[in-house]
Amino acid sequence: MRSDLRFDFIADMQKSTLTVRREFAAGRPLVWDCYTKSELLDQWYAPKPLITKTKSFDFSEGGHWHFAMIDPNGTHYWSRTDYETITPIDGYTGYDAFTDETGVVNPDLPRSHVNMTFTDKGEHTLVETLVAYNSAEDLQVVIDMGMQEGLASTLERLDALLVTLAV
Repeated sequence: MRSDLRFDFIADMQKSTLTVRREFAAGRPLVWDCYTKSELLDQWYAPKPLITKTKSFDFSEGGHWHFAMIDPNGTHYWSRTDYETITPIDGYTGYDAFTDETGVVNPDLPRSHVNMTFTDKGEHTLVETLVAYNSAEDLQVVIDMGMQEGLASTLERLDALLVTLAV
């Protein structure tokens, strides 16, 4: 990870929340596009060595993103984000869940509410993600699944993509 860019990963077990702050060396409109366009999400939204493939995408209030992270052996890990509110280039909220291939939520894995905020920081963009879980136990499950390491790797991929898009 680039040491000159901020990365915070703060778990609050009392509130059952996870706060992730990450600074990117790119303007807010470009970073926003990388989070809100499936053709760009597919290029970075998975920790190495996984890749992401979108099955369906509708970035609108009431819309969703259904996708799989695919490991080198071809195993698909399905997820879904249901978009609740959208304020262009400022932020959005929604619900994240693990699903099956058809998009049905897996009741055995934690579901979360996500609040994304995009803020100018000079020529950079600060993205803050507040993830709220139903319980501290649910938060612990995703931490134990490697959420911190996975996010760090995933966001490094976004850094690399932003360099190519800024050219």
